[in-house]
Amino acid sequence: MPVNALFRDDFYLSTCQATVTAIHEDGGIELDQTCFYATSGGQPGDTGFLERADGSKVQLGQTKHGQDKSIIIHVPLEGEAQVSAGEKITLHLDWDRRQKLMRMHTACHLLSVVCQWPITGAAVGEDESRVDFDMSEIIDKDEVTAKMMELVNAAHPVFVEWITDEELLANPGIVKSKNVRPPIGLGRVSLVCIGENSAIDSQPCGGTHVSTTKEIGEIHIAKIEKKGKENRRFRIRFGAPASAA
Repeated sequence: MPVNALFRDDFYLSTCQATVTAIHEDGGIELDQTCFYATSGGQPGDTGFLERADGSKVQLGQTKHGQDKSIIIHVPLEGEAQVSAGEKITLHLDWDRRQKLMRMHTACHLLSVVCQWPITGAAVGEDESRVDFDMSEIIDKDEVTAKMMELVNAAHPVFVEWITDEELLANPGIVKSKNVRPPIGLGRVSLVCIGENSAIDSQPCGGTHVSTTKEIGEIHIAKIEKKGKENRRFRIRFGAPASAA
């Protein structure tokens, strides 16, 4: 049975109860529902622990997809106790880590608003994220930082709207990334919207995000790297630029 991925409707859900539905040979655990995000679209999967009925904990090192996006596998760290199919457990994700990833992921979306070139790659990290653009222009990183911080400080709302797979396929132009395609096959696709009535941005994305740009906090473009004749890599970090620290 497809997992009930609770994080798709509530990015701030940090704990939930679930039933173990399957155990893989490598120890990976499938559940009937989960609040843990699985690695996808450049965002790492969640970590945390499972709490058993007796209060003991099973620490999880990663969360990943199975053969398709309807399967989510929770992978315990080496040496952790094994759970059993049918067992009732409570999930607790590492909220501090998740929140950093949410802030960074939304910051990447703001960068795509400021720099409106096609995206060729991206990776969300806890302390640094990168976005690659198909561009040859020279652009000042401090200018990009200033424009991003204007959007952050404006406290624009961030929210999700849903469209069908068919609506996405009929409107391929709403996808900003050239290489990473939004997840389809589940019947619906989430549009991450920024600003009242999506005035700032709207793009398909299956990742998790903060509810307002203000929550991102201070960020800056640490560097812009030339990765080819028409490819530039922007590195986003938390805090003020070194020169302004």
